[in-house]
Amino acid sequence: MNFLVIFETVEGQTRKIADFAVQQISAAGHGVRLFNTQDSLATLSFDGIDGVVLAAPVHERRHPKNFEVLVAASLDELQARPTLLLSVSLKAAFPECIEEAQDYLTEMKLRTGFTPDREGLVAGAVRADSYSYFESQIVQMVVLIGRDVELVDGVREFTDWDALGAEIRGFFKMRAPADD
Repeated sequence: MNFLVIFETVEGQTRKIADFAVQQISAAGHGVRLFNTQDSLATLSFDGIDGVVLAAPVHERRHPKNFEVLVAASLDELQARPTLLLSVSLKAAFPECIEEAQDYLTEMKLRTGFTPDREGLVAGAVRADSYSYFESQIVQMVVLIGRDVELVDGVREFTDWDALGAEIRGFFKMRAPADD
């Protein structure tokens, strides 16, 4: 089987997640291609693709506009094959914020008209060195308020790689033909 991983990243964590998806799919013996929605010169092709994994971060309550535009413009192609949508946010790192993280994904589905076969809320990361003063204040005073978060070299990953791996493997295993 051949898979396509479509992603967009803002600070780099979603790129790590997309690369991880590629590794998981490749390790299972499947073909996989990676497409970054930020690459305005790249041509997206669904030829020969049996399933699609989509991954995008949430910033300021929404997924990147380029990502959403590509999803909306590719509805026919996406609906013609199995899809897994991974929504990456800090809110997904905290049990009491899961409902809000789900709201971000629900709003994106409403804006794009796209409903994936499977979806996952994936905890992102804090990358303090990449924030402006204003962004760092929002992260500290809104997203992480009341939480003691230790940064190592300005970074703290919340992504649960084991759970993410299980989600990705579950997606492509359920799509594999019975004789695989």
